[in-house]
Amino acid sequence: MTQKELEHFQQKLISLADKIKLNIQNAKDKIEQMRNQNPTDEGDYALLTNDSSIEQALIEKQVKELKEVEEALEKIKKGTYGICEMCEDKIGVDRLSIKPFAKYCITCREIVEKSKIN
Repeated sequence: MTQKELEHFQQKLISLADKIKLNIQNAKDKIEQMRNQNPTDEGDYALLTNDSSIEQALIEKQVKELKEVEEALEKIKKGTYGICEMCEDKIGVDRLSIKPFAKYCITCREIVEKSKIN
């Protein structure tokens, strides 16, 4: 990978991390707003509880993704970015363009996904 490509991915990852942090904060703010509401009946209470659960699940997913983005940024610093964690081959630039925090090449990703199913 060229230095220019590496810098491109670093900027892409930083921008993505900022976006995720904003999403997490917005979801936390929304949950806090929901907690401050006083439901008037069981239907309102159920709706608030459901919405809160959905927001919490989204936060958990975003926190996990943020961790992966931060790990990718750390790999750039260490000089190991774009290397598959399983086979240690290069991860294709096309794959990194779609998912800049990818840990695995396409082949190994399929193996990991199949092993999660079983």
